[in-house]
Amino acid sequence: MKYYIIAGEASGDLHGASLIKAIKSSDKNANIRCWGGDLMKNAGGNLIKHYKELSFMGFWEVLINILKIFKNLKFCKIDINNFKPDVIVYIDYPGFNLRIAKWARKNGYKNHYYISPQVWAWQESRVNSMKKNIDSLYVILPFEKAFFEEKHNYRVNYVGHPLMEHIPKITLEYGIISKIGLASNKPIITFLPGSRKQEINKILPELIKIRNQFPKYQFVIAGAPGREMKDYDEILKNCSIPVIFNETYNLIKLSKACVVTSGTATLETALLRTPQIVCYKSSFISYFIARKIVKLKYISLVNIIMNKEVVEELIQSNCNSKKIANSLNKILATSNANQIKNDYEKLYQILDKGGASKITSNLIFESISK
Repeated sequence: MKYYIIAGEASGDLHGASLIKAIKSSDKNANIRCWGGDLMKNAGGNLIKHYKELSFMGFWEVLINILKIFKNLKFCKIDINNFKPDVIVYIDYPGFNLRIAKWARKNGYKNHYYISPQVWAWQESRVNSMKKNIDSLYVILPFEKAFFEEKHNYRVNYVGHPLMEHIPKITLEYGIISKIGLASNKPIITFLPGSRKQEINKILPELIKIRNQFPKYQFVIAGAPGREMKDYDEILKNCSIPVIFNETYNLIKLSKACVVTSGTATLETALLRTPQIVCYKSSFISYFIARKIVKLKYISLVNIIMNKEVVEELIQSNCNSKKIANSLNKILATSNANQIKNDYEKLYQILDKGGASKITSNLIFESISK
């Protein structure tokens, strides 16, 4: 079978790679062409476009890159027609993927969507388009099944969260602290300032201001997948905090606490049982528009899934060095850290369904083999 998979962000690359491996296990003759990243390529996909060329954060950022987005849409349609896949699999990235799905439906392609757009947060009107254009939808958050089936009469498959395929297997190797160049006698605090350049530019300058307020700790920045040292150099030119790539899970697991930009990393940090503060900062225009249309009480996946404030969120004007330092002091206290970890355990049980990629790949293969 021929599969065309479209992912547009670092998290999509991670989950897309697991899906590709599962597809190849289900379908020994699978021919996979994809948009994504190095992980999907290494898993056996023929990579056509890297997500570094595709990922734009916020309404304003999308607007100023609109010509590039239209060019990518046109190229994608041509590439799909040339490849003629048996199925197109979309991974999140809704602004782009839903446009392709609408076109693909008109042109007779089978559309399967893995990791649903977060239409429960905003743009709920997209559900109607999804019902018309998506053959099968695979959701990864427990409340999404009720949202689609009970509120919109749209049957979906809850497959559990794909992070559960990775997180339980994470074990620290012997000597990892010295291997990555950190001191063994000082506890670690890790900054995860996001995978998009706009996030790094907005949030990292506030994070590094707090380093001198915690002399008993050593700070480190987890370099994001798809980013390079040059993406951090200008911000860190007068700062000695190291940026370490390809060790994010180890850094989280080693850390006493993390400061995390909102996104998949908040869930990864929770599943690795490390206390965290969640930060988010965007351009004024993007934030103003988001405030008008987003219907959520929380921004971090941890709090959204648990429907309560498990981890503190510092958003926009509250994402400043003073408040970050105050919040960090709180979660470094043993009692607060223990409460966060207790809530993490409950979260862990909710999300484990036995392998999201395996379940999804089997359902896709069964569907297109009929």
